[in-house]
Amino acid sequence: MNRSSSRRRFLTGAAVGAATGLVGTASRSSAASADTNGPDDIEDIPDEVGLETVIDGLGFPLAVEFPPDANRRYVAERDGNIWVHEPNGLRGKPLLDLRETVVTGGERGLLGMTLHPDFAENRRLFVHYSAPRQPGTPRRFDHTGIIAAFETNDKGTRVRSDSERVVLEIPQPANFHNGGDLAFGPDGYLYAGIGAGGGGGGGGQDVTTDLLGSVIRIDVDGGSAAGEYTIPDDNPLVGRKGLDEYYAWGFRNPWRLSFDDGDCFVADVGENDYEEVNRIEKGGNYGWNVKEGTHCYREKDCPDKASGPGLGGDRFQDPIIEYPHPPAEKNVSGVSVIGGYVSRSDTLPALEGAYVFGDFAANGRLFAAIRPDDNDELWPTTTIGIAGETSLEQLYSFGRDDDGAVYALGTTADTGGLFRIVPDT
Repeated sequence: MNRSSSRRRFLTGAAVGAATGLVGTASRSSAASADTNGPDDIEDIPDEVGLETVIDGLGFPLAVEFPPDANRRYVAERDGNIWVHEPNGLRGKPLLDLRETVVTGGERGLLGMTLHPDFAENRRLFVHYSAPRQPGTPRRFDHTGIIAAFETNDKGTRVRSDSERVVLEIPQPANFHNGGDLAFGPDGYLYAGIGAGGGGGGGGQDVTTDLLGSVIRIDVDGGSAAGEYTIPDDNPLVGRKGLDEYYAWGFRNPWRLSFDDGDCFVADVGENDYEEVNRIEKGGNYGWNVKEGTHCYREKDCPDKASGPGLGGDRFQDPIIEYPHPPAEKNVSGVSVIGGYVSRSDTLPALEGAYVFGDFAANGRLFAAIRPDDNDELWPTTTIGIAGETSLEQLYSFGRDDDGAVYALGTTADTGGLFRIVPDT
């Protein structure tokens, strides 16, 4: 694969705000046929599942990764610590401590973490965190988002000192709507969700000025020096107006992204009325700040095509899932969508092929959606109750291990932790 020249690690932004919408999702009564990889009908989704506590005693866990060559887990907390969990429990010292570097407050913090596909060989760990304003960040901006690479020791238990290599700096205008998730796709490239950066109504429809309101895709193995990256030749704006890092755009606050069998799922947190999940395509425009899901954001009528700088009349893409904010006569509703994963666990066959996700205000429930026969339809979606003594009050994120089991990160009435989703017993 040919690679273009290395990019500058710093991209200056223009002041932008953001806001997205919420959208109504199909309830348990509106069933549709799924493909052969999942339940035959939304009615086949179990009414309840259980949660098995893997780690407790955490404060604000936001990401989990599963090293491929050891029985351990890495769990990132918003304050800047990444912990190592092994069969005997948490190690006494963190894998990485960024607390003196990370800025918290609002929606800032250590927001994303992922392992290089060849982690077993190269020990490269990537994180996305909020840092103080860096040189070159516009004066009116709040802070700078940092995507950085680190290397662990051979055992994978500690990050090597002085191993940080900054890959990309993203000036952020506000301390909220910053996105932050990272994931490697099946193509080996690094994907990152970038929020539109604050304030209701702005951002998302300008691909020429900054990377706000986007999912970007870069090649972190293509640079000539550590920390540099290149642009995949087939990124959608290569050779046309716009920043080459873009892969998809028109997001307010993409909160968690995941891959399954070639699909990339990105949840986008809404503004006042609707939440949404998108299955993204290269070059797709997902409508913010013109649309909230399938709805107009501000006006009764809104265009089907984009008109912003560099967008060339591209048609807006509808989400695959949408649900309303309360009050709503829907069994799926909430205040802030938390993107999840497709379940592929042999121990939970009732959810095989279902996309499992949730809402920040969990209140003892998760959501699940199945793929309809007609890809132009919204995915039928339902709630799943959490049975047993362990339940969730607030939900922050999800993870999936190499066996396809899905994990939830959040807080119960007593503690924050990592919880494996298991059958209701």
